[in-house]
Amino acid sequence: MKFLKFRYENKINFGILEENGVVKKINGNPFYGYSVTNIVFLPNEIELLPPCSPSKIIAIGLNYIDHAKELKMSIPDEPIIFLKPPSSLLGPEGQIIYPEMSNQVDYETELAIVMKDEVKNISEEESLNCILGFTCANDVTARDLQKKDGQWTRAKSFDTFSPIGPYIVTDINPDNLKIELFLNGEIKQSSSTSNMIFNVRRLIGFISNIMTLYPEDIIMTGTPPGVGPVKKGDTVEVKIEGIGSLRNYVN
Repeated sequence: MKFLKFRYENKINFGILEENGVVKKINGNPFYGYSVTNIVFLPNEIELLPPCSPSKIIAIGLNYIDHAKELKMSIPDEPIIFLKPPSSLLGPEGQIIYPEMSNQVDYETELAIVMKDEVKNISEEESLNCILGFTCANDVTARDLQKKDGQWTRAKSFDTFSPIGPYIVTDINPDNLKIELFLNGEIKQSSSTSNMIFNVRRLIGFISNIMTLYPEDIIMTGTPPGVGPVKKGDTVEVKIEGIGSLRNYVN
């Protein structure tokens, strides 16, 4: 199932993308209960929004074997985590704003986990029962500021630096998905989630032993090799097998 969040006539709704391409409105939401209506919309009638409203975005650094090799870095023993604020969220087709204080902004294609339940100290074996599904994400980063600061908060936290969407997909296996990024139609990143150092179950178990995870919280699971810069006027597109395409524009 593919859940989405959209705006229609200045009202925000949740919906389900049907196989024929139409969007069926639901009452309520997929996190706290819903019922399906018979009200349908065509995709060109609605504005897609970020598909959830997280209390926090937890992101993972250096989580692909091929990326670690690219950087000539050793494999970490534990996941490296950092936080991005909800104010950095951006929906499909939205504009990534290039901050004036940065001279190098990079793309990072990522698979994102969307939580369904409130969990603490969950086991890896039980972890997949606590999520709603998966979506595409772009961990946009002001690389020069990351290097300058020596820590990642400023570089990762600008408004519009967390594009996610277009849908939350509930029925896919996250362990072997093709993950790609295209810059102005040219492929720049291409790998598989099978190359993750720490898989989805490990990440949820690890993070939930540090902090409580709430419904709608997002975990960005790290990026494969091929990270690089964008410039104003560029089009950036994340594609993940079984989920779809997340396209954004740099302004």
